[in-house]
Amino acid sequence: MKGEKLDQASVLREMKKRESVGAALPAFDMQKQSLSKQRVRVVAVTSGKGGVGKTNISVNLAYFLSKLNKKVLMLDADVGLANIDVILGLTPQYNLYHVLRGEKSIQEIMVEGPGGMLILPAASGIQEMTNLSQGNRLTLIDEIKTLQDRVDFMLIDTGAGIASHVMYFNMVAQEIIVITTPEPTAITDAYALIKVLHQRHAKEHFRLLVNMVKTESEAKEVFSRLNQATNHFLNISVEYLGHVIYDKRVSESIRKQQPFVTLFPDVPAAKCLRNLAEKIAKERFTEVTGTPGFFWDAI
Repeated sequence: MKGEKLDQASVLREMKKRESVGAALPAFDMQKQSLSKQRVRVVAVTSGKGGVGKTNISVNLAYFLSKLNKKVLMLDADVGLANIDVILGLTPQYNLYHVLRGEKSIQEIMVEGPGGMLILPAASGIQEMTNLSQGNRLTLIDEIKTLQDRVDFMLIDTGAGIASHVMYFNMVAQEIIVITTPEPTAITDAYALIKVLHQRHAKEHFRLLVNMVKTESEAKEVFSRLNQATNHFLNISVEYLGHVIYDKRVSESIRKQQPFVTLFPDVPAAKCLRNLAEKIAKERFTEVTGTPGFFWDAI
């Protein structure tokens, strides 16, 4: 399907085909906790398809939120193929693998990134990290809870797709930002991700960010197509969060291992990201996902 140009009817037909995606995934047995008052906003930035700019958006949003005097913690949750440290030119000595092995605490692996953001680096190329046990997950949650007094936002940069570890990190977030592009495969994979999280794990609310668009109207068209599908097949609506204009210089910032918005602060894409960060920072957070998050207890 990659590279094909599909009209709206074709995209909807492809989405219908994927109605069965994720049916075999087991539901997670997770403890219930009240979040009537929540100080830390736990936001998963996720996607159904790789290559849509998810990590780049996560890093640049974290940078802008930090510059808005928000204390931001980034969790690199692409646990088998971590790359936040690579994108930012960081060389952490330790990572989550050492925490789960009991060799280091979460405080000991944390590193500071641009703008003052804090980063919890994950391991890359370690296969067992892609299949975390329930014990590993509980250990991770307990460790991260020790940071609750240090942060306002926790951004979880998940892996792409519907693998179990991707589902898990979306489950423990209170908010889910789904990244897509105008490419038909990215749209249908975003739909598949939303479907699994809704039908298998009771998530009710999703925010859509459309990346690599030529114009805002193109982003609105992508949103309309996806929202039509989720309304029709899943009986839920998706919230339009915003868009980011395509800029070929993004790849240059990755090669230079610096946030895009620090190298090119005045280009349209950077302004889009700044507007998104300002919007998120100003919001009054309320739990809307339908399923509690679990990183922090009510305070």
